[in-house]
Amino acid sequence: MNPMKELRIAKVVLNIGVGEAGERLGKAETVLEKLSGCKPVRTLSKSTNRDLGIRLGMPIGCKVTLRGENAMKFLKESLWVRENRLPAYCFSKTGGVSFGIPDYTGYKNENYDPDIGIFGLDIAVAFERPGYRVARRKIKHNKIGKNHRINAEECQEYMTKTFNLEVFKV
Repeated sequence: MNPMKELRIAKVVLNIGVGEAGERLGKAETVLEKLSGCKPVRTLSKSTNRDLGIRLGMPIGCKVTLRGENAMKFLKESLWVRENRLPAYCFSKTGGVSFGIPDYTGYKNENYDPDIGIFGLDIAVAFERPGYRVARRKIKHNKIGKNHRINAEECQEYMTKTFNLEVFKV
C-alpha cells in the first residue's frame, strides 16, 4: 500500500455546549478537565439571539482538543462507552466522525457528583493523510487533490480495524 494513503487521526475535539455563562459553564469545564486531563477553552457565541438570551461574544460552551496518543486513548474509552457501535450517519462525506455521549458517568472510574450534575458531551474526530499540511501551511498553500481526499467508507474501515468498531445502518 502507498504510505501516502495511510489514514491517521489528526485530532479529537470534546465539546460541551451549555448555552449560558456562569455556574453551569464552570461545572462543564470541570467535567472536561476530569475526562481529558487538559484545561478547556471557552467557546463564544457568534451572534446575538434575544429569545435565548445570548449576546455576541458571550461564553456559551467549552472544548478541549486532543492529539496524538492522548487522542487515541480517549477515543478508545469513548467508544467503549458507546459499546463499540456507531451508526453509519455519524461518518461525514469529507472524512470525520462525530458522536455524542449522553452522560459523562458512563466512563470508567467516573462516578456521579451531585455538585456537578449530569453533563453530556460531543466528540468530533478529524482524520488526515500524510501531505495534508499543504492545505494548512501559510506559504504556498494549495488544495488537496481529489484522489487524496478521505471519504466515509475509508473512515469506517479505519475505525473498524483500529478500534474494533461495529458500524450499523439505521
